[in-house]
Amino acid sequence: MRTLNIAISDFEYNQFGIPDEQLSFTDFIDIISKELMRQNFNRSVALAEKYGLSSMAMEDITNEVKEVRRNAKSSN
Repeated sequence: MRTLNIAISDFEYNQFGIPDEQLSFTDFIDIISKELMRQNFNRSVALAEKYGLSSMAMEDITNEVKEVRRNAKSSN
């Protein structure tokens, strides 16, 4: 087994909620992945609000998906 040392700032240490100074690589990847997913979700929500997508009804979303699928089938 190999040991990898990574230096991060106190801010990042706290931001990612790292529970201990020694983690397995799998635990480290899980922590980082969860934080990146959270950040991406927040960006997606912000973009949806910016472009007015957050106010779409589920029926509108379903219709949009159906239209995209219909266009994809007809272009093949």
